[in-house]
Amino acid sequence: MLQALFGDRPAEASHHGWPLVGADADSWRRTGEALREGKLDLLGLWGDTDAVTCVLHEPSTRRALSARLPVRAGKVPSLAQFHAPASRLERSITDLFGIEIVGLPDSRPWLDHGRWPLRRPLAMSPEGIAAQRPYEFLPTVGPHLHQVPVGPVHAGVIEPGHFRFTASGETIVRLEERLGYTHKGIEWLLRGKSLNEAARIAARACGDSTVSYSLAFARAVEAALHLQIPPRAHWLRATMAELERIANHLGDIGGICNDAAFSMMHAECGILREHALRACAIAFGHRLMMDRIVPGGVTVDLQPAGCAAILALIRQLRRQFPELVELYDSTASLQDRTVGSGSVPAALALQFAAPGYVGRACGRAFDARTCLPYPPYDVAPIELVTCSEGDVDARVRVRILEIERSCAWLQAALAALPPGPVRVPVDAEPQGGAEQPEGEALVEGFRGDILAAVRLGPQQRLERCHLRDPSWFLWPLLEVAIEGNIIADFPLCNKSFNCAYSGHDL
Repeated sequence: MLQALFGDRPAEASHHGWPLVGADADSWRRTGEALREGKLDLLGLWGDTDAVTCVLHEPSTRRALSARLPVRAGKVPSLAQFHAPASRLERSITDLFGIEIVGLPDSRPWLDHGRWPLRRPLAMSPEGIAAQRPYEFLPTVGPHLHQVPVGPVHAGVIEPGHFRFTASGETIVRLEERLGYTHKGIEWLLRGKSLNEAARIAARACGDSTVSYSLAFARAVEAALHLQIPPRAHWLRATMAELERIANHLGDIGGICNDAAFSMMHAECGILREHALRACAIAFGHRLMMDRIVPGGVTVDLQPAGCAAILALIRQLRRQFPELVELYDSTASLQDRTVGSGSVPAALALQFAAPGYVGRACGRAFDARTCLPYPPYDVAPIELVTCSEGDVDARVRVRILEIERSCAWLQAALAALPPGPVRVPVDAEPQGGAEQPEGEALVEGFRGDILAAVRLGPQQRLERCHLRDPSWFLWPLLEVAIEGNIIADFPLCNKSFNCAYSGHDL
């Protein structure tokens, strides 16, 4: 399909990671039609001052390609008119760049709540703040319906998001989300930054995925610069990523069980997660391994004591975690809450290219580590895990199996860890003579695939950087998953998705 759409178009020589081709209105429309027909997956869509770029994945060939459409008279045609998952991405393009998306079915502001100091802050000429009409939630018509607003302020230490439930009695008829309350302007902050400064910002885009964001950013920069890093650095990066995955999956499993009023699992999983974080601190000097992955490699090597701490963690997990899985399986009251709750239709998961455990729990066999493999997964593959039920229980089981696969991979990786340096210097100027080299990368975080796209200018200052969290494609599916469930089950379904507010509100 990609060949049919763009086969005769030359790829941009300054772009690396996968091909970037130019698009026109006709090929953009045909791309939308291919997305609608399920022949392509949309992995990313973002704006610039003079163009809009999308990243496409062809499942049948496991190829990725970027297409860039120039802005004409401040306008571009909409992909969302063919492919609903593009809607929020296009709405955010209008909010940030002021580009008019022609044919966009839903033109309501998405990220802009009317409280920014500037409107269209990333446009070539931002505008002063202007009053906005109150946000209009979509109407729901039917007898005996009532609305229950929740948030944006929630109990506990949690970021803000508004959930507007329309219910018939206790049964949810519709959920509509309103996000963007914590929009941080990271794409604006990254402009003009050096690679070291930008790496620190990228690492803080979403705290529970600091390793994955750092890895995506570093790989995009290295692609732009044709930079080859030492083999040992690749393996250490993946070791950190798998440790991050284990720690977060343990926390999620415990949190899901806690929302089903089974606090024992929450406590036991919390203990194991703490041991995982302590092993990270011993191995890499930081519980979250923040700022350990940078363009050029990693900033710290793994010493024997760190290797021993990781192996001890694996032994502990293999000894204690199966007992918790058995407890989960044998607790009827817990199974009653998770089995059949919050189901996502498999067809919808495919349409939204649902990332991570949400997609794999619906049978979508996509994992960037295996489908678009990057070092060291290209030579040391990890087994892909899927379920088919698509409910809360399936999302728990995918996490359980991924913890087991990560432990096995880590044990083998530590035995095969190559010697040598862990970092190379980043040259002052890019190879190949490109004035504005670009690079893109996709890595698999614990929540799903994370996309990074960079364009570099003189002295390797960032001219443009786009980071895309998997939550962009997960939040809309949560609205579908909760329909037909009772309001009291929303925390359970919500935690089983564990979408990021911070990762969305970049």
